[in-house]
Amino acid sequence: MSPTAKCVDAFIADFKTKPKYKAAYVYFTDYCPDDLFNNMKMYCAKYIRVCKEINMSFMPQEAQVFTCDNPGAFQSIYSPKSQDKKKTLETLADQLVTLCATLDEYPGVRYKNNMVNAKALAELVDNKLAKHYELDDSGKKKDKTQAQLLIVERGIDPVSPILHELTYQAMAYDLIDIQNDTYKYKAKDGSEKQALLNEDDMLWVKLRHKHIADITISNLAQMMKKMPAFRKQVTEKTIHLQLAEDCMQHFANNVEKLCKAEQDLAVGLDVEGVKVKDPMRTLLPVLLNPYSTHDKIRAVLLYIFSLNGTTDENLSKLIQHVKIEDEREFILNWKELGGPYHHIGIFFSRKPTRRDRSQDQTYNLSRWTPVIKDVMEDAVENKLDTTEWPHQSECPAAWNGSGAVSARQKHKASSQDDRRTGSRLIIFVVGGISYSEMRCAYEVTQAVKSCEVIIGSSHILTPTGLLNDIKALSKGPMETFTIEERSNA
Repeated sequence: MSPTAKCVDAFIADFKTKPKYKAAYVYFTDYCPDDLFNNMKMYCAKYIRVCKEINMSFMPQEAQVFTCDNPGAFQSIYSPKSQDKKKTLETLADQLVTLCATLDEYPGVRYKNNMVNAKALAELVDNKLAKHYELDDSGKKKDKTQAQLLIVERGIDPVSPILHELTYQAMAYDLIDIQNDTYKYKAKDGSEKQALLNEDDMLWVKLRHKHIADITISNLAQMMKKMPAFRKQVTEKTIHLQLAEDCMQHFANNVEKLCKAEQDLAVGLDVEGVKVKDPMRTLLPVLLNPYSTHDKIRAVLLYIFSLNGTTDENLSKLIQHVKIEDEREFILNWKELGGPYHHIGIFFSRKPTRRDRSQDQTYNLSRWTPVIKDVMEDAVENKLDTTEWPHQSECPAAWNGSGAVSARQKHKASSQDDRRTGSRLIIFVVGGISYSEMRCAYEVTQAVKSCEVIIGSSHILTPTGLLNDIKALSKGPMETFTIEERSNA
């Protein structure tokens, strides 16, 4: 359990008056403060068989994805009314140190220039890592390992979490109400069923990064044949046929039409590779059609990002068009994230130069590549510019030459386990990561093989969740309830 007063009090309550259990085995996810420990000892000493601190205050979400399990960090860091920003960054830094310790890595730390929270977090993490590794059990100081930790902020790429994605996992979490990784659906006989989408479902792991167009009944059947025989297969097959069908239903209804406009705005080129000269002509059909307000807001944001900003006058017209005069914070509050958003009607940041991917094979409705993928590839190839990505601490040897990291490895890793001999790139995004960005970590790892890319954040974003978070930035800490939630509460 977490070493917090709330958890320890609840634990004590289980033993204090009438013990509910014969004994307890206590594992704290982090260092337990003395006062809490003594309190526990006072009331429960004779019941505790084991008490350990395991130094792991992060959530392993997937094989290459972790979170700090703190969606509230977004408000704490970006709301102008926040009172606990410093404390939140401290906690995130502590959690990142436990991540590195669990992986047994002492990475060089870098951050994205001009991003104040990324810089602050990089300093905190670096100091805490140095303290943590000052002395190991043998009394020697630990040297840097072959790892690099890059810290960026959500502002580096506003487009990826807003686009409609057509790869399976990202699409499902965007279009279908999946809470706590649980997909609820109706079986053929009309009964309510639910399925957990996680690493235990081997089919999910194989399918989650595939484009929805590649998931067909025959493909599923083919995959089944290759998997070890067990009875869960049949249920898994049913689940994924159902979920893929649900996704396709949404796609056919309205997402397909939206995607073309979104891709043109995001990439700045149409399917033929011709520059989009007048983004307003791309946006208008979306605004004139009966799409949901959220979908229209997403398109308006992509339009604003594509122009690198717009005037106050133009902004007001757009807000009227979408009929969100009373909810304009969905758009205006992006300025709190810094980076390329409108600043009193004028955007001030230039867009990052992007890698040329014109030769890549892509679907027409999936031409956009998240910015973080460029960052991952540049990092692995040692091409990150030091002025744009300053070093918070000295860099491990494998990461400071001119060649690519992979060139230094003696062999090409053949399996997941062999890769451990290579190096690790850990990327932390302040302000949430999207499912498409998570996918990039696997794609780059697959392509490079000698470097494992791990990505993490305070929490994982869906487009709707992010928009609601953005809107809530202008509320005070206590005002986050909406009217409906209040009556339910």
